[in-house]
Amino acid sequence: MGPRAPTDRHVGVAITHILKPRTLRGRAVVVAAASLGLAAGSLALAAPSQASGAAAPARAIAGTHPAWATASADAGRIPATTKITGTVYLAGQDPAGLTAYATAVSDPNSPDYGKFLTPAAYQARFGATPAQIAAVQKWAKDAGLTVVKATEHAVTVQGTDTAITKAFGTGIEQYRVSGQLRHAPARDVAVPASVSSAVIGVAGLASPGTNTARPDYVRTDTKADNVATAQAAPAARPADGLPTTATCSDYWGQKPATGAPAGYTAGPVAFDQCSYHPSQLRKAYGITASGLTGKGATVAIVDAYGSSTMEADANQYATGHGDKAFRPGQYSEHVDPAQWNSQSLCGGPAGWAPEEALDVEMAHGLAPDANVVYVGANSCLDDDLLAAISTIVDNHLADVVSNSWGELMHTTDGADVTATEIAAYEQVFKQAAVEGIGIGFSAGDCGDSSPAAAATGANCQADSSRAQANWPDSDPWVTSVGGTALARSDASGTYGFESDMGTLRSSLSADGKSWTPFPPPFYFGGGGGTSEDFAQPWYQTGTVPGSLARTLMTGARTKQAMRVTPDVSMNGDLYTSVAVGLSDGAPYSEGGYGGTSVSSPEFAAVQADAIQARGHAIGFANPSVYDRAHLFRDVVDQAAQRHRAPLVNIHDAGVVNGALVARLIVFGQDTSLNAVPGYDEATGVGSPTQSYLKSFR
Repeated sequence: MGPRAPTDRHVGVAITHILKPRTLRGRAVVVAAASLGLAAGSLALAAPSQASGAAAPARAIAGTHPAWATASADAGRIPATTKITGTVYLAGQDPAGLTAYATAVSDPNSPDYGKFLTPAAYQARFGATPAQIAAVQKWAKDAGLTVVKATEHAVTVQGTDTAITKAFGTGIEQYRVSGQLRHAPARDVAVPASVSSAVIGVAGLASPGTNTARPDYVRTDTKADNVATAQAAPAARPADGLPTTATCSDYWGQKPATGAPAGYTAGPVAFDQCSYHPSQLRKAYGITASGLTGKGATVAIVDAYGSSTMEADANQYATGHGDKAFRPGQYSEHVDPAQWNSQSLCGGPAGWAPEEALDVEMAHGLAPDANVVYVGANSCLDDDLLAAISTIVDNHLADVVSNSWGELMHTTDGADVTATEIAAYEQVFKQAAVEGIGIGFSAGDCGDSSPAAAATGANCQADSSRAQANWPDSDPWVTSVGGTALARSDASGTYGFESDMGTLRSSLSADGKSWTPFPPPFYFGGGGGTSEDFAQPWYQTGTVPGSLARTLMTGARTKQAMRVTPDVSMNGDLYTSVAVGLSDGAPYSEGGYGGTSVSSPEFAAVQADAIQARGHAIGFANPSVYDRAHLFRDVVDQAAQRHRAPLVNIHDAGVVNGALVARLIVFGQDTSLNAVPGYDEATGVGSPTQSYLKSFR
């Protein structure tokens, strides 16, 4: 299951700000399981049924009793006074019609293409009705639950075990899992027939596990990371040793790394490239030549919590690299620190501040005239992150949304993403498509997310049960943004080549004579692969090879073609990093960051530039992306396609804490994912070009 709220916190509560819910109108209909977009055999919500003349039975909500809540782990009922909070997600008026219209307005070959609805028109046609909301509230109150909050998306309820049992047909048990006490429903919860058609699912009644949303970034080893503790270089160093001051190349292969120990390739190696700045990325991807700046478009960024100095940091970063600061009113944010929760579980504001800075600065950097709005979720839990996205969509705050976070679909302890969570997110993703808003997610930094990758990967989850595509980027209604390693051919940022984002890494030994471990193991890689949970969407037909779409990452074959990620890719490799500026209560400093966290806001900015070229909204990006696949630069494994020998660089961070920090880096080695000619599961259709941008004029 996905992230859940602890017993003492409210979940499913929309961000409280100046935005107010709208008036709701319409009628209720039964939820069709097919509208959830799930593949055959995946988790699904059972549709209500009844025999003619018989009373309709309650409907069980699959996945609400987590797999980790086993009989052997049962530690008894929760205390009678403990209050549990959960979220009842609402189905809306016409789920099947919503899917159909979201498809039609997004498909360039449809007569309804681009006929987007306003939020009010969406609500009147597809949103939950006052009658649906009132029915769910009455059921909850009649059972003794307190309604904490009600919106057009969900009703948040709270109550003791007695009320939970009366409302949902099962009580809450405690379970001792890995030495920790968790709680969960004793079996799958059920909703009565009186509200079954109004309910899409239930979430939040179980403790959150370890499978929480995580930002997809890692910081490089730089001297700046340890400014306060860095010491002088050792007095005695071999004359031919690596430099004891941080050294990088202005472009690929510029500075030979003389003095490096024997490495991974027989040929010479160079120091890796210095961290990129936005002007170099704009030039490499054809944005500068296009003349586009994102004017007239708005990019939204969703992360957890919020930095206290975001706008000031972004302005200092921009002007320090020759770009423009935000104009007054060009940057805005929606955050409510009073509602922040689960900070120890989620890493707190300090853990998410670098992600926020990275996202805002890349979005502004690649679309310098676009408006940027930051919406900070109240935690890294799914209910809060979904509430943040809903805030944007319900109020049409942006034209394109970047999310640089994700989680596993399947874990070793059964903390899998549930059908309820999928359906609740998908409803908002489809709403965004109907309103002409594109939503993107980073594809992750652990390659195929297999246990083998997790054993050595820097940004992997140790509880991965198998190789898999991640969530939410694997959902067919979002754009999955993967990563590449971008090589510039000169200091200004002229495009050289790209390889897939997959690095092996070894460290310099203490005596400076060898690399350890050797050969270097997997360290960092762009996410992607064939989903076992979602069927192939219409826009991938004819572009994604059938052999790929019908081969799961476990090696199993399937008759049905499945969703494959990523859709597109841009620079994100940790050792072709981007510079990011941040203070958030500390002295301002800059450091190199990598990950598909970089790629996602980069592509959101590219879409803002494309919106400017088109003169109006594009909406859900994927159908247009696949229609224009031939305008993307096909990214391939450069070692396999060009060089025959691995691409190798030396990362030299200088002396840190009295020791020289240097790494042997091998590029283009993304676990089982392969960047081959045409669409592939490492880089999708490839990276955007000036031709892609010009096609929207």
